[in-house]
Amino acid sequence: MIVTGLRKIESWVVTIAIIANVSGAFVLLALVAIMNLDVVSRNLFNAPFRGVIEVVIFSLALIVFLQLPDVVRTGRLTRSDGFLGLMRSRAPRLGGALARFLDAIACLFMCLIVWTVWPEFTESFESCHFFQQPEFGPAPTGNIWTDFQTGLARCDYFGTPGILQAPWWPVRLVITFGCLWAAILFFFKTILGDTQAPRHVTAQTSGEA
Repeated sequence: MIVTGLRKIESWVVTIAIIANVSGAFVLLALVAIMNLDVVSRNLFNAPFRGVIEVVIFSLALIVFLQLPDVVRTGRLTRSDGFLGLMRSRAPRLGGALARFLDAIACLFMCLIVWTVWPEFTESFESCHFFQQPEFGPAPTGNIWTDFQTGLARCDYFGTPGILQAPWWPVRLVITFGCLWAAILFFFKTILGDTQAPRHVTAQTSGEA
């Protein structure tokens, strides 16, 4: 009964991981489009896209951590698992127990990342003062869209002033989500075992994180 309930919860977790992976793919497509636009405008019109470097850095963080949970789910996280694969083939029970132990350690490390990044997210989000009266600046008007735009101007920003700036909190939120969901998936792998077939991924066979 407990295992059945955990399997149902895991299915929902997996669905969200797949949705996040698809979202990361759309971010990647947008990044490719922006880089192509920069190449075309730079060569044809001598007018490079301003802030393309900032966009690349910003987008890469979104792509990596949006797709991280699904990479964990499918067992494609790059690692050195030659010994683990040998143990699974020669001593399946011991190999399975070792795999669960490693998944438990990975879950712990992902939780540590979440524990570290979450305060940074809350600090950067609170710097916008979306719902609070800031020490300096206009008071909230009650108009949600107007207050949101005003708050964005106060956020802790990443980028180059005068070229391109973006608030830090969305990236830190995505990092927190990606690591949290990866930790949850590692937890289910530890408790229920890895339902995915073991995969041996190398730098030559896969370019995934």
